Amino acid sequence: MSGSDKTILIVSIKNVKKTNLFINLKKRVIVKPVDAYFLNQGEPYQSIMLYVRSVILNTLPEVQERYSYKIPFYNIGKKPMIYLNVLKGKEYVDVAFVQGILLEKDFPVLKNDNNRKQVRSIQLKQIEDLDHENFVKLLNVAFKELKKSKRAWFI
Repeated sequence: MSGSDKTILIVSIKNVKKTNLFINLKKRVIVKPVDAYFLNQGEPYQSIMLYVRSVILNTLPEVQERYSYKIPFYNIGKKPMIYLNVLKGKEYVDVAFVQGILLEKDFPVLKNDNNRKQVRSIQLKQIEDLDHENFVKLLNVAFKELKKSKRAWFI
């Protein structure tokens, strides 16, 4: 792990009283930037993102989680497939598919938010908004499409 791949989080708990016993703790924990990103999200965004992350990683074990442009990306090799973001002024998690334009016909849940040329996304205000079964199908189709492509960004 190189210096840019890690963040040090110092957790300090001082003078915690537990049955007449005072505890002083200072612990160093190494946290990857992508984990720090999730930990720094407020609720309900944090729970939504962690749930979506677990579905992605469990459905597609080949995917690589990366921290790029200050947000989490899920790549197949060097090609980005999905990224998660909370857009300023919006009250939802944006689950963005880089090649979403190729998927929107078969998956109408994908929306063109912010007039993006190629990216389409699912907007989640709460975990219950995500249709798990349909999302897993979408992940598998997106994976196959990206594997066929020479590059992720084509427009």
